[in-house]
Amino acid sequence: MPTYVYKFVETGETIEVQQDFSDDSLTELAHPSDGKVRPVKKVFLPVGITFKGGGFYKTDSGKSGSIAGGSTSGDTSSSSSDSSSSSASTSSAD
Repeated sequence: MPTYVYKFVETGETIEVQQDFSDDSLTELAHPSDGKVRPVKKVFLPVGITFKGGGFYKTDSGKSGSIAGGSTSGDTSSSSSDSSSSSASTSSAD
């Protein structure tokens, strides 16, 4: 059974509630400290899983050759421009 987070509107406190997928969202809930029924809002949290690494794509339509080639050529061009600027400064110093 999934656990959902609800926030008390008046106090801002949060509470976790187990509900079935088919249950409607709650609008009121008894506060745990005094038992008084108070209005609540459902809190939507970000997804708790993140894929990192070279084997995963942000979208499933990516191709491994184009992604690897793009980053490799970008790194090479910046290295070559750094070396050409250093050689230009060396020749102008002579």
